[in-house]
Amino acid sequence: MRINTEGKFSRSAKSMKRSAIREILKLLKNPDMISFAGGLPSPQSFPIEEVKEITNYILDTEGEQALQYGATEGDASLREILLKRHSRQGLKIGPENLAVCTGSQQALDILSKILIDQDDYIICGLPSYLGGLSAFNVYGAKLKGVPFDEQGMRMDKLEEAVKELTNCGKNIKFIYVIPDFQNPAGITMPESRRREILAIAEKYNLLILEDSPYREIRFDGEPQKMIYELDNSGRVITLFTFSKIFAPGFRVAWLIGNPLIIDKFVMAKQSADICSPVLMQKIAAEYIKRGSLDKNLAKTIDLYRNKRDHMLDCFEKQMPESVKWTRPEGGLFLFITLPENIDGGVVFKIAVENNVAFVKGSVFHCDDSGKNTMRINFSYSDMNEIEEGVKRLSGVIKTCIDKK
Repeated sequence: MRINTEGKFSRSAKSMKRSAIREILKLLKNPDMISFAGGLPSPQSFPIEEVKEITNYILDTEGEQALQYGATEGDASLREILLKRHSRQGLKIGPENLAVCTGSQQALDILSKILIDQDDYIICGLPSYLGGLSAFNVYGAKLKGVPFDEQGMRMDKLEEAVKELTNCGKNIKFIYVIPDFQNPAGITMPESRRREILAIAEKYNLLILEDSPYREIRFDGEPQKMIYELDNSGRVITLFTFSKIFAPGFRVAWLIGNPLIIDKFVMAKQSADICSPVLMQKIAAEYIKRGSLDKNLAKTIDLYRNKRDHMLDCFEKQMPESVKWTRPEGGLFLFITLPENIDGGVVFKIAVENNVAFVKGSVFHCDDSGKNTMRINFSYSDMNEIEEGVKRLSGVIKTCIDKK
């Protein structure tokens, strides 16, 4: 007799949902599909030949160590190089402030595990990164969304939300923000607003989880100080990853934060995967050491800037006047806002029938709002695909608007 799984799954498992983005990526199997859906780096940015050479070098010089288990907090050579890199960026941190993880999604999961109790509140943006929202949800968090303006999370609405929850006796654990080229909106938060978020967190004794996967992919404007750099109270945890600036297949990322939080993170990671892949860490360390990360990143930035500019130009020429979009200074995404009476879900269904895909903006809203929005990725497709994809998408949007 086959087992009856009724009642066998945990409360956490029952709250899990399939990722809307990962499901959409299955559409890529259709060779005629032009996908603006995933957050995929361009394969043109991958330094394949150099990775081959570095891999052989590591195996020749450190093969036994590279193929062995490693320290849970990360390979010593990589951590040392990352600390030096952050020091040059103005951060005052030591080894006790940094741990390596297996992709920043693991950091989101483990931090949720060690920080969130059932029914704790997490404050996030409207919209916010779906992977973060999913991780918080699995551990029983309740999500409170704060609307955006052109500079990101609105500070008046943030403090209003904190006061409301506090007055109702709710326990708020942290504020989740993506200050640079936010996923999905593409917005960059100015330093003044970063200081305001920090002031509110200090006033109400909250942690801040600063997710920073795109920070180094800047096309225009001046870099804004990280919230971590502005913090003097040890309440900010910042996540970084090689996925967007080197190669996502390495699954190597890291976080910095209060030593007490990092220590607890390492304890939890020991039961998750023991350690992140040592070989990949050593390759990444050598790649940075040779100066190759910065050299290749400059090429990647030029590549993505050209793609962004081309997509924006195609939008200007082809999109209906009633459609609005963000103009990111970096990163991988921009965000489209349709007229309020247009449902992005309906647009998506027709778009897929016309072999162009995107991600519905509503999945990034914890309150199920944003039904007239969509996230567009410009890093993955080539120039011809961008032009043809925008042509298809704008045609679908025009059809939906005309029907109304």
